[in-house]
Amino acid sequence: MSRRALATTAVALFATVSIAAGGCSSTVDRQYVQEGLPVHLGNLEYNVQISRLLNPNDAEDQAYLQGAPPLPRNDYYLGIFLQVHNHGSSTESLPTRYVVTDTEHDVFLPVPVQNEFALQLGGTVPPHGQVPDRESMAASGPIEGLMLLFLIHTSTTENRPLILKIPAAPGDGHPARIELDL
Repeated sequence: MSRRALATTAVALFATVSIAAGGCSSTVDRQYVQEGLPVHLGNLEYNVQISRLLNPNDAEDQAYLQGAPPLPRNDYYLGIFLQVHNHGSSTESLPTRYVVTDTEHDVFLPVPVQNEFALQLGGTVPPHGQVPDRESMAASGPIEGLMLLFLIHTSTTENRPLILKIPAAPGDGHPARIELDL
């Protein structure tokens, strides 16, 4: 086969594969994103600003951990900071349950905390609004997001990636999964 024919065949094959791959996206695929990319559940758009381990002895982290239970031995605090935007014209409710999983299928639930940086489980987002509120301490802070706090085992840091699962919006059917950059 001549070089020209080989090159033409390669280009045609690449175009065919690209078209086929482009047509294969589904709702499930769009619901699995990397940290920093938005994911839509109904009218709500979630975006993880950052995820990181929090240190109770660090001055900045102490504000995030205000109201948190004492840190058990062999555990870490994992803070997942996010913004949630409501693109709808009515108030939307946030889930009451979020889950972090690791590659060993360990499941971690949020630690409920009451402070100005915590995302309130089951809270609401106003129409065409966002959480954190643009005028809040959390929105004007260095991360610009509200925190979900999790207690994870020290061994969990070896079982990455960690995945934040956000339940589907009523009637949507597919939960969101965000791969954390930890």
